[in-house]
Amino acid sequence: MSQVNLNNPLEIQIVGMNALKEALGPIGTVRFLRQCNPGTSDYTSERQAEPDVDPDEAIARIHEFKQKKQQGML
Repeated sequence: MSQVNLNNPLEIQIVGMNALKEALGPIGTVRFLRQCNPGTSDYTSERQAEPDVDPDEAIARIHEFKQKKQQGML
């Protein structure tokens, strides 16, 4: 293992993330990080505050986005 400058927070973060990815793979790394940082928001109240979305409208928006992206408008 190479020397890590423990006084450099960015270097510690990079080396740590690489170690996690090597040991757990990308999906395991994300799951681990989610467990370490559960967040501070209130999911229930935020979810209830969101307006109901019509599935057909959501699909139409996705298609519109894809078309704009293909046309280079995004």
